[in-house]
Amino acid sequence: MHRHGELKSVSLGTRIIAFLWDYVIITSYIILLIGVSFLIRPLLIPLFTINPISAEITGFLFITLPVYLYFAVCEGSKSHATWGKRKVGIVVTGIYGQSIGLGSSLFRSALKFIPWELAHFTIWHMVIPSDYPNSFIYSLLATVYGLALIYLISPLWSKNKQTVYDLIAGTVIRYKN
Repeated sequence: MHRHGELKSVSLGTRIIAFLWDYVIITSYIILLIGVSFLIRPLLIPLFTINPISAEITGFLFITLPVYLYFAVCEGSKSHATWGKRKVGIVVTGIYGQSIGLGSSLFRSALKFIPWELAHFTIWHMVIPSDYPNSFIYSLLATVYGLALIYLISPLWSKNKQTVYDLIAGTVIRYKN
């Protein structure tokens, strides 16, 4: 057993399993959205077809923002964890084991979701004609893949198995005491 404050590193595999549990909730939410979208389809079609910015904002409000808030609110709460993290016994804390609070959790989650939201922005500009040149769009797509790869492998070289966004936010994933 480890002493309070002592950091026992959480493996990448454990983090991925926690995320897969969280993805059950995310997928359920998306299925619910799809069901509701059939009911309000005439209202939604213009929002996703007028221009890429309208589509991006609508997608952000209906998909990214709720998922972002799920992670930020859960990890900034007293439990310091999403449902998936609680299932595998891990929490998000500050470097010294302190609570990160909602403000730091919002910041951490914003950093975490940059590649996801950048991917949405890029895809909308690929699907709906925009003024951006293809070279710019493809460079953004390459950036998305690069960031996702860095986020995924950064715990492998970090002393405390932190992702880049954890390093920037001053947070760490640890086993619950």
